[in-house]
Amino acid sequence: MHVRDAIETDLPAIVEIYNTTIPCQTVTADLEPVTVESRLHWFHAHKPERRPLWVVEAEEKVVAWLGFQSFYGRPAYETTAELSIYVSPGYRSKGIGKMLLQRAIAYSPAYGIKTLLGLIFAENQPSLRLFEQFGFQQWGYLPKVAEFGSVERDLVIVGLRLT
Repeated sequence: MHVRDAIETDLPAIVEIYNTTIPCQTVTADLEPVTVESRLHWFHAHKPERRPLWVVEAEEKVVAWLGFQSFYGRPAYETTAELSIYVSPGYRSKGIGKMLLQRAIAYSPAYGIKTLLGLIFAENQPSLRLFEQFGFQQWGYLPKVAEFGSVERDLVIVGLRLT
């Protein structure tokens, strides 16, 4: 497996992986599949030197990705980043998420990041356990803030201070 900065030609694979999580309604708050076109602005907001978007290649294809996103978009939060990790269905539970999170923690100081956040639905126990393994703690709990038809989901905010 190889981790590298994403390039625009990776966007269809990134979108495809992301869209596989929508039907389970425990990973993302999107209700309908997103398109490559709708994610172009998001893609270009990632900067390799500051807020990278990484992809994992295996067997000559993109099988996972991790994105750093600025938190809340205000200057005082510049040293805080939210992480998003998505793994293709056939590659889940193989340690890819763990490898990406470990790498994100290690590289964050080089990007000027002092605090990492994860916003995870309470029902997404695998992701909560993953972040907990690396010392993330629950910093917030927002009950019933997401609605999937008649199902309401709680959002857990986990954080890790790096310095």
